[in-house]
Amino acid sequence: MPSRHPEHRVPVAINVQHWRNLTFLHWPIEAARLQALIPPALVVDTFEGTAWVSITPFRMQYFGAPEGAFALVPDFTEVNVRTYVHGVDGHDGVWFFSLECSRLPVTVLLRQLGLPYQRSTTDQRERGGAVQYTSRRRAGHGWFGAEVEAGERIEHPSPLENFLTGRWNGYGRTRGRIWRTPIEHEPWPLHTARARCDPAALFAANALPHPHTSPVVHFSPLVHVRIGMPRPV
Repeated sequence: MPSRHPEHRVPVAINVQHWRNLTFLHWPIEAARLQALIPPALVVDTFEGTAWVSITPFRMQYFGAPEGAFALVPDFTEVNVRTYVHGVDGHDGVWFFSLECSRLPVTVLLRQLGLPYQRSTTDQRERGGAVQYTSRRRAGHGWFGAEVEAGERIEHPSPLENFLTGRWNGYGRTRGRIWRTPIEHEPWPLHTARARCDPAALFAANALPHPHTSPVVHFSPLVHVRIGMPRPV
C-alpha cells in the first residue's frame, strides 16, 4: 500500500484538498502513442512494458486553505484524464491531458500553474449503492459518464495496483517550462469496483486513441491531500 514515506511528505502545503468517491478507470495504451503527446522532458512510465491512461472522477469535497481553515469554493466534481511519467528530475508522477471542472475560479487559477483545466458541467450522485459521474465541456466535445459500484476493501494491493495509484507528483507546463507539484496523502483505502462507462468522447477530445478493452477499476471513498509548492524541472 502506498504510504507516507518521508520523501513523499509536503512540509508546507499551499492548498489542501479532500477527494471523496474517487474512481480509477485504467486502460492499457501503447507507450509510443502516448509519448508523442507529452513534452520531451517527460518519459511515459510503463508496467511490464505497458503504459496506462486513466480517467479519474471524484468529488472535491474541500478545496481551500491548509488545516481546513476555510474553503475557497463550494464542493464540486472533477474528472481527470492522465497518464504516468518520469521526469528528467528523477521523480515519477502524473501528466494530465485534461482536468474537467465546474468551478470557474479553480479552472482559472490552476490553468495559470500549467494544468489543462477545462470548464465543464460536472456532477456526481449516489443512487442505489452506485456512484454516478457525468461531465460535459462548455466548449467543444468531451462528454463523459460512468456508473460505479464499489466492492470489497483491498488489504494487500498487487504490484500493478500500486503502480496505478501510488503517485506523488503532478507535472504541468507553463511559461515555457515543466513544473512538478508534490502531493501528500494517507495510503489509499482501495476497493475493488465494477463500472459502466463511456470514455470515447473524452479520449477523442484529448487526441487519445480509442480504448478497445474494458477498464481496470478501483474505488476509494476518501483521502485528505496536501499540495506543495510547484517547482521547475
